[in-house]
Amino acid sequence: MNISKIIDHKFWLAPLAGITDKAFRQICKENGVDVVVSEMVSADGIIYNKLKSLQYAEFTEYQKPYGIQIFGAKPKNMKKAVQVLIERKPYFFDINMGCPVKKVVKRGAGSALMRTPDLACRIVKEVKKTLVNLEIPLSVKFRAGWDANSINAVKFGKKMESCGADILCLHPRTRSQMYSGKSDWNLIKLLKEKVNIPVIGNGDIRSDNDINRIYSFTKCDSVMMGRGLIGKPWLIKEIKDGRKLSVKQKITIIRRHYDLTLENKGMRKGMLEMRKHLLSYTKGFRGAKKTRELIIHTEDKEEALKAIEELYQRDYENDR
Repeated sequence: MNISKIIDHKFWLAPLAGITDKAFRQICKENGVDVVVSEMVSADGIIYNKLKSLQYAEFTEYQKPYGIQIFGAKPKNMKKAVQVLIERKPYFFDINMGCPVKKVVKRGAGSALMRTPDLACRIVKEVKKTLVNLEIPLSVKFRAGWDANSINAVKFGKKMESCGADILCLHPRTRSQMYSGKSDWNLIKLLKEKVNIPVIGNGDIRSDNDINRIYSFTKCDSVMMGRGLIGKPWLIKEIKDGRKLSVKQKITIIRRHYDLTLENKGMRKGMLEMRKHLLSYTKGFRGAKKTRELIIHTEDKEEALKAIEELYQRDYENDR
């Protein structure tokens, strides 16, 4: 299998439940992201409620190379789900062993698997049985550990490698930290030194300076960005081009994001889905309170977009 296409200093979009849907992945891909990954797909959901779960793994041809992330705690079900999802023609599969959300970990999935490394290994081995003959790479995404007293990322990563993982992605926060505190990039560095497969660095990457620092410090093979792209899906394009986008360019991207969401999810659901994205597009701007209030209450697409454009224009003029 050729994995250089996805791990040789590439920009990955992290899988974020409720955020990185088909429309958002498209927008990020159009603006410089190299590799996109689906939202989490439940292995049990694929088996018992296939049509509902499959919606999380819809891609366009343009989004290649893309991966599908699955989660679950039953090795046989994970294998069966992958066998179904192969029809989506992903370039790779990713197993989520890092999600800290209660409803996931109480099922023994996500970051709970870091407390049961033998079960995690059986899952990797079962999934690998399906993928090895198809030459589809398998990645595993995990955390620093369960809590500050059980940090086992390096040991866990080595075990996943020995069980058949082709790529490792480390978000170096513990499950108990959730999304607070600071990522410990030292763990990415140590992991990279101890394994013989590619390592993707993730956590607290929000600027070109962060990207340069994480590559220099950890020697990771590629970087994965998640929350750093929410409200700024053009960030990678700006980094690659070495210049900031204009207000007009940003509004064009936001408008396209809105149109794609409506196209994919319909008018009513699409407008509700976009509300959270529009609020993210206002984050960090001075005087954004009124704009956010308008976004929450209006059902007029053009009114919301005009308010955001005015907010961006005021911010630009104030910085001149």
